[in-house]
Amino acid sequence: MAEYIPTEIQNTAKLLREEYERREQQQKKHYFLFTQLQDMAREIPGKYQQRLPYDLLSGLANALLDGTVFQIVNGLREVQEWEERAMAQQRTKLIQDHKTQKHELQKKHKALLQDCQARPHNLTLTKAQIDREMETTYKRCEEEIRKKDQKIILELDQKVMDQQSTLEKAGVSGFCVTNKPLDIRMQMYLLDFIVRLSKLEMPS
Repeated sequence: MAEYIPTEIQNTAKLLREEYERREQQQKKHYFLFTQLQDMAREIPGKYQQRLPYDLLSGLANALLDGTVFQIVNGLREVQEWEERAMAQQRTKLIQDHKTQKHELQKKHKALLQDCQARPHNLTLTKAQIDREMETTYKRCEEEIRKKDQKIILELDQKVMDQQSTLEKAGVSGFCVTNKPLDIRMQMYLLDFIVRLSKLEMPS
């Protein structure tokens, strides 16, 4: 005769077994991610390897377990690529506008010089006027490009800080808001690790 086991105990045993299997699966995934991160860390320059202790890599592997961070990083990358394309297009359009303005100015100057052939006494004055106008236009165009480049750099710096803040709030080890070049380079390595890991097949 089969031993009777109350349903409540059976359900509890099933839940415990499922929880054990879930934790075992999480441990396998963590070990896989941690091992991969260690291998990747060995590829980067020594001064950065020193900034990747066991705890940081283990914490990063833990943050990657449920896949959410992969989605966040992918989303941040897509937004950044779109914004960088938009910035490049704006800069290209400004340069093209400048070319058009310079071309129109050259046409205007050519017409002025042709008109001066009929009145040679005005030629010297006209040439001086043309030189001044050309110099002013070229300086203005250079200044507009300089300001555009400054604006792009500021926007990119802000984008980096936004990304740092997002990843820090998501609990990703190694990320905090900083403008120190060494820290930013370190975070770039970590982002590269995350992107590479997102393309690997996880253990089942």
